[in-house]
Amino acid sequence: MTQLDVRPQAGDTVSGVADGDVRGKGLGKGSVGLLGSAVIGISTVAPVYCLTSTLGSTAGEVGMQMPAIFLAGFLPMLLVAFAYRELNKAMPDCGTSFTWTVKAFGPRIGWMCGWGLVIATIIVLSNLAGVATSYFWLLAGEITNNPSIAALDDNKLVHIATCLTLIALATAISYRGMTATKGVQYALVGLQLVVLGVFVAMAFQKASAGTFDTGLDFSWSWMNPFAVESMAAFTAGLSLSIFMYWGWDACLATNEETTGSTKTPGRASLIAMVVLVGSYLATGIAAQMAVGSGGEGLGLANEETSDNVFAALAGPVMGPVLGILLFIAVLASAAASLQTTFIPVARTVLAMSTYEALPPSYAKVHPTFKTPGRATVMAGVATGLFYTVMTLVSENVLTDTIFALGLMICFYYSLTAFACAWYFRAELRRSSRDLFFKGVFPVLGGLLLAAVFCKTLFDMWDPAYGSGSTVLGVGSVFIIGVGLLALGLVIMFVTERRSPAFFRGEVLTKSTPSLVVED
Repeated sequence: MTQLDVRPQAGDTVSGVADGDVRGKGLGKGSVGLLGSAVIGISTVAPVYCLTSTLGSTAGEVGMQMPAIFLAGFLPMLLVAFAYRELNKAMPDCGTSFTWTVKAFGPRIGWMCGWGLVIATIIVLSNLAGVATSYFWLLAGEITNNPSIAALDDNKLVHIATCLTLIALATAISYRGMTATKGVQYALVGLQLVVLGVFVAMAFQKASAGTFDTGLDFSWSWMNPFAVESMAAFTAGLSLSIFMYWGWDACLATNEETTGSTKTPGRASLIAMVVLVGSYLATGIAAQMAVGSGGEGLGLANEETSDNVFAALAGPVMGPVLGILLFIAVLASAAASLQTTFIPVARTVLAMSTYEALPPSYAKVHPTFKTPGRATVMAGVATGLFYTVMTLVSENVLTDTIFALGLMICFYYSLTAFACAWYFRAELRRSSRDLFFKGVFPVLGGLLLAAVFCKTLFDMWDPAYGSGSTVLGVGSVFIIGVGLLALGLVIMFVTERRSPAFFRGEVLTKSTPSLVVED
């Protein structure tokens, strides 16, 4: 009996891994290192933007247990990250969740997993563009000390035009390749983490001085998730927390362009996760100590400011001059994430097209920039159209679409986690490491996210969920979330008629690793 080494060797294409039908795409190899990959993961998550938009909402749901909820949301994401790491070692393919679930469960489940990733990303891109636009005009108003300039964001035509301009700029940078992406990201991510660190330090200073009447003394009970008053509050807080970590898997989407493609992306994703959880815990604790988690005054749960906490806290905590830096950091966070979030959607579409699950035109890679040019432009156009239509139709519809995002995230993450355990099922008895990192941890992560998916689906039925709008007595968030998944099924059936070979399993086949070959 001889051992077959399935690890890619120098100069090999991606098809050099265990599964021979996994194809290289022609992307620029060696464009990203460990640091660059980690920065892309952090940037896609947009920690400063996530904090300003969810700190207050999370505090409103779980009160002083907000830090505990940040840890609770980190757990399933960490477990799923192990699944991504193990699958990437076996198949460093830029299609990530799509490719891996096809290999584990077959073409239809894999196609829907890819659809979940693509539609979630389009929703996030549109939201990020909107936030970046709002902060652009808010910052302009702060710098010029002119409220009328800040008020331009309320002009729908000006807002949409600015938003489309930002989307076009982000698309152009992503189109030009990973080298251009890295240069922008180092600056934007560095800026937002430094400013966030200054905010945390000054919040601790204000807390120790007792500057605000609503401030609290630190307590270790804040770290206890079981102290949340109800299961409904815990689930709502957990959904927000999971959203705050979404996007780290962009590290894996660049695997074919990363040095050490089998190991570096997985390590980068874990580094990004550690940076994120550390940032969230430090900021959450510091803010809670400084102003408290109540609903009065500067309290984080104040409904008048909870959807944009940093706008309310920038001046009181950092002062009028340094406070402007916090506005800049939020804008940088949204702009950076807007640019890097194109990476996973464009590369997923590239992979789906390469394997004949989408029209072949999207499989083209730019000969100079080595990027999925057409797929990147398609993502930009789709984002611009989506945001424009949703904004013109109804602000409530746009809000409810964002609320439906959590459903998509849990959908494709949990499928990928289960795919890991099923794909490596023959290896789980080989060692304790294989058992836990390829089986137990991914299954636990998948079950946790599947539970959140089901609970969120149930809660969405209630018209009070989201904006409060209804369709025939059913919450519009439920209609949008389920409708987007159903739309994916329709598109899949249409695609199946045009690309039958993929759906017959002839292009990308179900398989398990073959590590041992008999002589």
